[in-house]
Amino acid sequence: MKKSILILSSLFLTLIMQGQIIPQPKPGVAPTVKIGKPLTFELKNGLKVMVVENHKLPRVAFSLTLDNEPYAEGDKKGISDMTSTLMGSGTTKISKTAFNEEVDFLGANINFSSNGAAASTLSKYSSRVLELMADGALNPNFTQEEFDKEKTKLIEGLKANEKSVAAVAGRVVDFLTFGKDHPAGEYVSEATLKNVTLQDVKVNYNTYFVPSNAYLIIVGDVKFKETKKMVEKYFGSWKKATAPAVSYSDPKDVATTQINFVDMPNAVQSEVYVGNISNLKMTDPDYFAVLIANQILGGDFNSYINMNLREVHGWTYGARTSIGGDKRVSNFSATTQVRNAVTDSTVVEIMKEFKKIRTEKVTDEMLASVKAGYIGRFVMQIEKPQTVAGYALRIQTQGLPADFYENYIKNISAVNADDVMRVAKKYFLADNSRIIIVGKASDVATGLEKLNIPVSYFDKYGNPTVKPEFKKPVPAGVTAKSVIYTYIKAIGGEKAASAVKTIVMNGSTTIPQAPSPLSFTSKIDVKGRMMVELAMGTMSLMKQVVNDKGGYVMQQGQRQNIEGVALAEMKAGATPFEELSLSKKQDLTLDSIESVNGKDAYAVKNGKTTYFYDVTSGLKLAESKVVEQGGQSMTQTTNFGDYKEIKGVKVPFNIIQNVGFELDIKMSEVKINEGVSDTDFQ
Repeated sequence: MKKSILILSSLFLTLIMQGQIIPQPKPGVAPTVKIGKPLTFELKNGLKVMVVENHKLPRVAFSLTLDNEPYAEGDKKGISDMTSTLMGSGTTKISKTAFNEEVDFLGANINFSSNGAAASTLSKYSSRVLELMADGALNPNFTQEEFDKEKTKLIEGLKANEKSVAAVAGRVVDFLTFGKDHPAGEYVSEATLKNVTLQDVKVNYNTYFVPSNAYLIIVGDVKFKETKKMVEKYFGSWKKATAPAVSYSDPKDVATTQINFVDMPNAVQSEVYVGNISNLKMTDPDYFAVLIANQILGGDFNSYINMNLREVHGWTYGARTSIGGDKRVSNFSATTQVRNAVTDSTVVEIMKEFKKIRTEKVTDEMLASVKAGYIGRFVMQIEKPQTVAGYALRIQTQGLPADFYENYIKNISAVNADDVMRVAKKYFLADNSRIIIVGKASDVATGLEKLNIPVSYFDKYGNPTVKPEFKKPVPAGVTAKSVIYTYIKAIGGEKAASAVKTIVMNGSTTIPQAPSPLSFTSKIDVKGRMMVELAMGTMSLMKQVVNDKGGYVMQQGQRQNIEGVALAEMKAGATPFEELSLSKKQDLTLDSIESVNGKDAYAVKNGKTTYFYDVTSGLKLAESKVVEQGGQSMTQTTNFGDYKEIKGVKVPFNIIQNVGFELDIKMSEVKINEGVSDTDFQ
């Protein structure tokens, strides 16, 4: 069953890699831009309104933002998340169904959160859409039924992310960088979410969804006088109130650079973060120089770090840096994902590029190219209503001069090589960096400990922990073959497993950015034939077939034949239970017990593939295989769980494969010795 997903994984990885190659603009003459200026007014309740007339297209966009100070939620972290989720579930005047149907009928988009709302529509429907947005924002319908449903969904989402290396990395980075008591450092957990009640949501809404720090920005084909009347009509009843402001101490950087490691035994690659605290403000004289310095170091595709890690060494599909520029404390960071074997080397190369930009002047060619690219992207964005709205909001909330964006290109153009090196020393703190790595400790910890950088260990929630025990010795008398035989016995015995001639697995999964779940179908027989397909509705996205004549992959109508070693491996795996043949092999090895998803597992090696079997139950927990992809060697891991008995044989109803993201396939149906015909493998 492992091979049925392997080639699909390679294709997903290829798409991911291709999606990150973005052609960069070439240097040219810096253009002059004109940005729409807002007409403003303020309601008696404190709501500030900005209107930018733009009659090029018959459309209008509304953006309501609450610029409240951030606040911590403690052991009830998740209140604001639940508030955001419940807003938009109808109003006290209109049911959820009727509300959504009218929005669809108007061809509009309306979204809500605990920090505001946004909408867009044709200008002829602007009055009604603004009315609907105001109704949803000011008269939300918080019901126990919706609360219970959405809370359950959020908890399920949290559970699903517990095996996600990227999700754990994001949580731990914020927690360690900002601290558990800072609003930017706390995270939602199942425990804190369970503490949240419907009453908490109502109190949160009434406390923080108030107009004192609210800004309504309207951009598009509207007339100021008419728009002012609409706003007064729909938002005039909003009760005047001020949200509480709580101050927090700014987080501090580490005294010296250190590595914080989180062990995720299921990780097939390491998430690497290198960063420090940043208090950069848009009003700072250094602001534009820092933007360009960041682009040179890691913001552009042709940046120092990306060219080093991706183009020179081929260790990653992408590496980037970013730095916040806000009125509140944020951070500077360099992030990437690399295969386990080069995790320590990646840290060395990132720190080398930090040193380079801090001690060597950038070349005139590189500087000119980066500035031209930045200016080009700036010019392309200013035609978008949401961009103009964002500019207007930042001018108001961050104390920027009215001509800040008119002078943007001039200020970018003025940055020189000395400026870049100066701000790099000030904001990219190579000697006070927190290096956070989430990965498989048994593969990477030894290398990291040789870097002469202190290493400390943390759990998946950012709590200090002891160095994990990577491998345990195998008890006397346990061999690779005995482990395989134990697995066969655990699933029902050799007789029952041998009686399985065909197996059909039907399920579903999701992928990032997909509008709906994908259906998964796998059919395998004992003749070495296999068919696997992912589809969205009636449209096949990927289909993989292995038969007695060969094999192929069909992707979006394009066929690619499988040949050579790949075909041989696919044929070897095209069998209901591979262990029946593995039990007869003489070159299997067993040298350790490793941790897999929190369970001790025997690691049985067969060439480039390692099989992991639960020490207690005997069932297979995972498989990992070293494969070649785009000239790189990497490990692909498949996890198996939720075993259920079908016709006397236990089979996994949950298969998770890491393909750059978690491809989590949940089976709805498994059939044995039925539902398969020769035509399935054509």
